[in-house]
Amino acid sequence: MHARNHWGGSFEMSTSEEVSGYEANKWDRAALLVERQDDHLDETLQSWVLERGEKKKKTKYVDFGCIVFSHKALKWIFGSIFLAFCVIALPIIISKSLPKHHPQPTPPDNYTLAIHKALLFFNAQKSGKLPKSNGIGWRGNSGLNDGNDSDVKGGLVGGYYDAGDNTKYNFPMAFTITMLSWSVLEYKQKYVAVNEYEHTRELIKWGTDYLLLTFNNSATKINKIYAQVGGGVNGSSTPDDHYCWQRPEDMEYPRHTISIYQGPDLAGEMAAALASASIVFQDQVAYSKKLIKGAQTLFDFARDGGKRKPYSRGEPYIEPFYNSTGYYDEYMWGAAWLYYATGNSTYISLATNPSIFGHSKAYFLTPQFSVLSWDNKLPAAMLLLTRLRMFLNPGYPYEDMLMMYHNVTSLTMCSYLHHYKVFNWTEGGLIQLNRGQPQSLQYVANAAFMASLFADYMQVIGVPGWYCGSTFFPISALKKFATSQIDYILGKNPMKMSYVVGFGNKFPTHVHHRGASIPNDHKHHSCTGGWKWRDTPNPNSNTIIGAMVGGPNPFDQFHDTRKNFNFTEPTLAGNAGLVAALISLTSTTGGGIDKNTIFSAIPPLGPQNPPPPPPWKPIKT
Repeated sequence: MHARNHWGGSFEMSTSEEVSGYEANKWDRAALLVERQDDHLDETLQSWVLERGEKKKKTKYVDFGCIVFSHKALKWIFGSIFLAFCVIALPIIISKSLPKHHPQPTPPDNYTLAIHKALLFFNAQKSGKLPKSNGIGWRGNSGLNDGNDSDVKGGLVGGYYDAGDNTKYNFPMAFTITMLSWSVLEYKQKYVAVNEYEHTRELIKWGTDYLLLTFNNSATKINKIYAQVGGGVNGSSTPDDHYCWQRPEDMEYPRHTISIYQGPDLAGEMAAALASASIVFQDQVAYSKKLIKGAQTLFDFARDGGKRKPYSRGEPYIEPFYNSTGYYDEYMWGAAWLYYATGNSTYISLATNPSIFGHSKAYFLTPQFSVLSWDNKLPAAMLLLTRLRMFLNPGYPYEDMLMMYHNVTSLTMCSYLHHYKVFNWTEGGLIQLNRGQPQSLQYVANAAFMASLFADYMQVIGVPGWYCGSTFFPISALKKFATSQIDYILGKNPMKMSYVVGFGNKFPTHVHHRGASIPNDHKHHSCTGGWKWRDTPNPNSNTIIGAMVGGPNPFDQFHDTRKNFNFTEPTLAGNAGLVAALISLTSTTGGGIDKNTIFSAIPPLGPQNPPPPPPWKPIKT
């Protein structure tokens, strides 16, 4: 008998060896079959035998309510999240926790270093009661009795001394304020970046506060302007600002106030100064409005048909020093700034009036009219109006004259290029804009500013250059001209000397300047007692940081002598042009101009909306 096979089939399998009854009962035959190595199982039997020992695993799940995940899927999800944390988040956390290593700031270029110094010159030229923050240790309060012979309550205290003497001339002082204001309006971001914005605004306000004293700024119509305080007559032995050599703090001689009752040139320049400054101070609404009102009053004085005679004519204390050769350039200049300050189209209509252009003789295209100075604002006025055409393009009825100004401005820029030899150049590379006359650097600085600014205008509107006749020049040609001239002033010249005091290793030490030459020894030095300081071969007792001197002669030669003012005397107007050129060229903080601020008062251009219809009234029958 065979044991019952519960899976079907028989255990009757042949083996090569007999198993005893006892062993057969003890061991399961199927197990014996597996253990015997000399027996061979067919595939069906192998699968049957092997599958007996396997148990089917149950898949486990995690129920989150809205979704069910298997354990395996959940492990993959959490594993992926952990891996992402290690690859992405962990490095970020580590990098944030590490100490920061900020990159070194870009070192300031020479133009930035020079502008810090050039602005200090104006602090040294201040008249009046000085603020404690003025920063010039050898300067103190002075000119506190100025204007006592005027009808101005409190006198004419304040303002700036013009040069190495102690005279306050409104004409070059106003031009100085206009130039500083213009540079701030164009390059505000740069001034902020080099930490000179507030300082420069304070210098501008020191000037505008004084100019507001020199006429009745509360009136709408005036017939008098105080044009000057102090001065002297060449060759005179009467104690005055020229005969005496005294620190401003020691002045004891009479300082007369000069009044003028005509002078469209002076009034036009003063209007330009106040109008341009009003845009600089538009964040101070009340003060800005005061400046605009004063500018309009002055310009009305300038346009008065009965007062059209140069302010300097017949004035012995003015004519030899700051003689004006015309006033139509101030008409164009002042009207342009008043248009920008007020948006009043009356001013732009005047500035683009063909008769103004004709009377200014700009159409002659003579080299002298392309040289910007305290006397000739024509090239600057045309550049300022060219800005309007380039950025706002007002069109009719201004387009014809604006295009004319643009063309003349382009030709002015061509005249600055060595390629055309319109002006002579020294062998050392300095353009002779004043035809070989002394004190050339002030004209050079002004031209460098204009060239650099015009290049920046073209850069903003995406124009790569301009034409001189049939020859195209890239923007870089103007920048190259501007940098070459300012670099010459800063020391790249045959004398290897910087003409800005305090900049570089070699600069003038015998500056023609009363306050700088006499020691601040708390002793009073009389009118003639100061002559020993004028005549000594020793260097100045005080260093007048930032002063740009008159400059070399046409042969690149410079004599550092106090007696020869043509070489060593600095001026307000000269330093204003220098500051403007420097801020336009500095690249420490990047480039570019402020395109819009100067236009902030101009209303939207284009066709005006028609007037509203009159109110309805019933028709009488």
